[in-house]
Amino acid sequence: MVWSRSEEHKSFFNELEGASFKVIAQTEDMIEISFMRTWNSYDSYSYPLNVDIRYIMLRGSSGFYSYAIMEHLEGWPDLNIDEMRTTFKLTMPYDIQRIMPTARDRAGGQVLKYREAVLLTNPSNPSLKGEVDDKYQYSCDNKDSLVHGWISTDHDIGFWVITPSNEFRAGGPVKIDLTSHVGPTSLAVSRSVPVQVTSFGIRLRNGDPWKKVFGPVFIYLNSGSSNKPRTLWEDAKAQMQKETQKWPYDFPSSEDYPQANQRGTISGRLLVRDRYLSRELMPAKSAYVGLAPPGDVGSWQTDVKGYQFWDQTDENGYFTISGVRGGTYSLNAWVAGVMGDYKHETDIVVMPGFNLNAY
Repeated sequence: MVWSRSEEHKSFFNELEGASFKVIAQTEDMIEISFMRTWNSYDSYSYPLNVDIRYIMLRGSSGFYSYAIMEHLEGWPDLNIDEMRTTFKLTMPYDIQRIMPTARDRAGGQVLKYREAVLLTNPSNPSLKGEVDDKYQYSCDNKDSLVHGWISTDHDIGFWVITPSNEFRAGGPVKIDLTSHVGPTSLAVSRSVPVQVTSFGIRLRNGDPWKKVFGPVFIYLNSGSSNKPRTLWEDAKAQMQKETQKWPYDFPSSEDYPQANQRGTISGRLLVRDRYLSRELMPAKSAYVGLAPPGDVGSWQTDVKGYQFWDQTDENGYFTISGVRGGTYSLNAWVAGVMGDYKHETDIVVMPGFNLNAY
């Protein structure tokens, strides 16, 4: 995590380490453990957050789940949070697949105009010579970052980060985030600040209370024996589909993570008018419609503290947003090829366990 105090210009990097360990739940079929750290107000150099990092393993599941609960209590000191991610030091969205250079290849290369871009001058794999490696090559929209990972061609083993929901990520579905670094390193990014956009961060002021659950994400491992890496990738995509269908999960024990029967659903239809095409209202095909914390038109793009829930309309403009946490939201939309953002004139109140029709 990268953080700072509001009155300081210096940022700090801290690994979120637990100070205490506890078994939260345990049966024959699952176990959930917690690594907890509570803020010590006497330590002026520590970040004022309670951090609870959870791990879950299920019987018969080839991997583990991870999520974190961050809490800033009322009256605590001001805090800025700019970066928060889980890093697996050992990607690619659907269509970005390549042989990756090693960390040594980068270290021996030529740094270009910014340090992330390195010309590979003498890589261990000669086919990569003359290419430029840059971690931003492995970025993608949050809406597309459902599964990414690494394959070891020597051992036919795959390591995958599956993110079945983006509800906890900042900035909406088209916010771009990193997925991987050389190393190899795989990332589960909860929030990040775009380059040169210092205002896009969590800003807790005047003792504001704040609490948020990041995740869960699923760390999936698979293996094969046919020396065909593509089969591991296809299997990882199939597992991603299974995980998204199970969301929201029914096994996390935290009261801060509402399960399916504690969430609501909103459905409706989006119609737009383009007087150059028709005088009548037209269905907004393939538009994005989403719930975000209350704000002005387009404010979902800069929201960093709350949760967001999105769906894409069908050919007739209909949408259904399910698995929504109870609360008050703005209903937002935009349509490809149509300028501007749309926002419903009144806020939407989602009640746990209820279906709301927004026609």
